[in-house]
Amino acid sequence: MILPNWPIQHRVSALSTTRLEGYSAGPFDSFNLGYHVGDSIAAVDSNHQRLREYLPRPAQWLEQVHGAQVFSVTHRTVCTPWPKADALYTRIAQQPLAVMTADCLPILLANEQGTEVAAIHGGWRPLVQGVIANTLRLFDSSAEQLYAWLGPAIGPSMFEVGSEVKAQFCAQNAAHQNDFYPQKNGKYLADIYSIARRQLARSGVVQVFGGQFCTVSQSELFFSYRRDGQTGRMASLIWRN
Repeated sequence: MILPNWPIQHRVSALSTTRLEGYSAGPFDSFNLGYHVGDSIAAVDSNHQRLREYLPRPAQWLEQVHGAQVFSVTHRTVCTPWPKADALYTRIAQQPLAVMTADCLPILLANEQGTEVAAIHGGWRPLVQGVIANTLRLFDSSAEQLYAWLGPAIGPSMFEVGSEVKAQFCAQNAAHQNDFYPQKNGKYLADIYSIARRQLARSGVVQVFGGQFCTVSQSELFFSYRRDGQTGRMASLIWRN
């Protein structure tokens, strides 16, 4: 497990899983938490059960659709089937919120008091559609009181995209020009960590931590869809203490 190093860890709990120490066989070896990737259901069940050992109660999961919708968790009963959305928010104590990734950026949010938390699946499509801003609107706390942690995602030297992706971000904010680096083949390397930091800052969130991993190049630690195609999924979770 990877634990955020941020000033509010005594008020909220959070973690990101790695691919290590699970029950799945290759190419999902070994701590795959995704039921939708072709892995053995029994192995995924065992991995989820192992994750539960770290949690105060069952987590709320999502059917992630690469959009900008946010699901607000208002009751302790976990919603099944999983809601179709790309972010979760709650004020309920000890209710874990979970997002799955294998290159996309997990973003965990909490206010300074630890009374509001959120988890975002920050793929480039949710980001360009405004999933961060949509999530922040649910917080009662001001943006200056919020902390963000950026979990493991594809690094800036590995995320090659077409000009159409850059154009969508730059149409939203011209400053995103600085988050894309031209390549000789006419494409760009995108820095998804920088994109998220810029969007958070534009909304007033400046206390941002994490963002030092690369799921593609750190193959011993992380699943990567871009690197492997068929692969497992990690999870990032947050809850109020």
